[in-house]
Amino acid sequence: MSCSKRQKIEKFFKFGSNSENCTVCIPEVLDGNYGMYVWPCSPVLAQYIWYQRSQLKGKTVLEIGAGTSLPGIVAAKCGATVILSDSSDYPQCLENCAATCDSNNLSNITVIGIKWGQFTPELLNLQPVDIILGSDCFFETKDFEDIIVTVAFIMEKRPSTEFWCTYQERSSSRSIEYLLLKWGLECTEIGLETFEADSPTLAESTLPGNHTIHMYIMKKKISSDS
Repeated sequence: MSCSKRQKIEKFFKFGSNSENCTVCIPEVLDGNYGMYVWPCSPVLAQYIWYQRSQLKGKTVLEIGAGTSLPGIVAAKCGATVILSDSSDYPQCLENCAATCDSNNLSNITVIGIKWGQFTPELLNLQPVDIILGSDCFFETKDFEDIIVTVAFIMEKRPSTEFWCTYQERSSSRSIEYLLLKWGLECTEIGLETFEADSPTLAESTLPGNHTIHMYIMKKKISSDS
């Protein structure tokens, strides 16, 4: 069943102040799939993007596991060239990405299917990007290495690429440190208070609530020999 035949609920998110702001309409679909809802990490990442909007103009940005695509849409409204991606195994999620673009009158955004950890033509032919976005992609532990492999491969095309991601803490025993070391990446945590995201309400929404959310920037590790 396509998105057009499912019941939709529109949610609005407003970033910024009355003098300068960005409003995004997100059509959520009543569906059991993860990618059809806005999760608590999403407005946190979108808030960071809004704070960094002056850096986004003219940049090429890829959102992985985009689903409802709130961060990617904010990046597009900040002047970035945006590519939205989700798994090709879930065409309804790709349809929802496109529906979000339509709801925000953005006709110049590309939507593609990328399967984490698989070197499909879509991934191999992907143009170099400046920033990768990921909102709560580290959800299922079994996917962690596939995500890191995909990000590391994309960074090989442009070593200066950064991966901006938010993560909701569900277990203190989870870690990706060994995967970062294995695939040559390094990670810096960004305090939520530095971009006014340390609040249970954000962008005129009750998300992120009282969840423990972290913001990270990952980069290709620079060898000490280089």
